Amino acid sequence: MAALRPLLLLGLLLAASPGLGRWPPAPQSPLEQVAAPEGLGLAQLAGSWFLVGMVSPCSALAEQSHRLEATAVTVSVPDEQSLVISTFRRLDGTCWEIWQRYLPAQAHGGFLLKGHGYGGTVHMLVGETDHSSYAILYYQRGRSISLKLYGRSSRVSDAIADRFEQRARAVGLSQDLIYYFPTYGFCTTTDEFHILDESKP
Repeated sequence: MAALRPLLLLGLLLAASPGLGRWPPAPQSPLEQVAAPEGLGLAQLAGSWFLVGMVSPCSALAEQSHRLEATAVTVSVPDEQSLVISTFRRLDGTCWEIWQRYLPAQAHGGFLLKGHGYGGTVHMLVGETDHSSYAILYYQRGRSISLKLYGRSSRVSDAIADRFEQRARAVGLSQDLIYYFPTYGFCTTTDEFHILDESKP
């Protein structure tokens, strides 16, 4: 019994001392530091957009940055909660259409894209938009974060581009990780053999 007394005393001490014997809280993810705009209206996001810019630490993107293709998307809001996004882009000279469904997340303005294979689920957040000319979206897979700038036209004003770059720096992404996409050569149609539909459950 005498040998157990030190262990019992230690147990009582840990129980009586808040914070002792507990794991430290997990570090806050970059996406948790971003808040979606209060006036975000999903229905107003519907329609056509062009991918203007992207900032990402992805090494493959850096290696292939000279091969970026003009990219256009169409957003629909089928149930007033989720987003279905159709993306048109070229791959090896052929136009592809890719369908994806982003499900609502708990956070205001947040969505989840269920992942398949490596990397798992993508968390997406609408960080800033005026609905009529631009939108800045955040994406997080694991601990890696990236941003995309979309415009209702293929070009945005310098002021909007500056806001995009400021937001990138605020989450620790440097200027050399920012890439801007071509403003010409967009795909508008494709055939049934070049459609990838990931929007269905």
